[in-house]
Amino acid sequence: MTADDSHRRVDDDYPAYTMGRAADIPNFLRALGDARLTTPLRSEGGHRRYCRYQLRIAARARELVDQGTPIEAACRIIVLDDQLEETQRVNAEYRRR
Repeated sequence: MTADDSHRRVDDDYPAYTMGRAADIPNFLRALGDARLTTPLRSEGGHRRYCRYQLRIAARARELVDQGTPIEAACRIIVLDDQLEETQRVNAEYRRR
């Protein structure tokens, strides 16, 4: 969870977006799935569905890749960054108690 996620709405987790609607670059989204950064839900017809949260993660990965970071490294950076932010949030919660 990132600081940005503290204001997430319920529909942020609803898989409403198809691959075609989610991005102009479906191969990039597939690559993120292959790297296990995102796991889209599937429609009854087998089409990938992305929620807004997954699209924000994909956008973060895209920025890193566009800056020259290999996709595997970008995915790892995002996972570690999210883990750090979650740990900081939990620590802050413990301090308040």
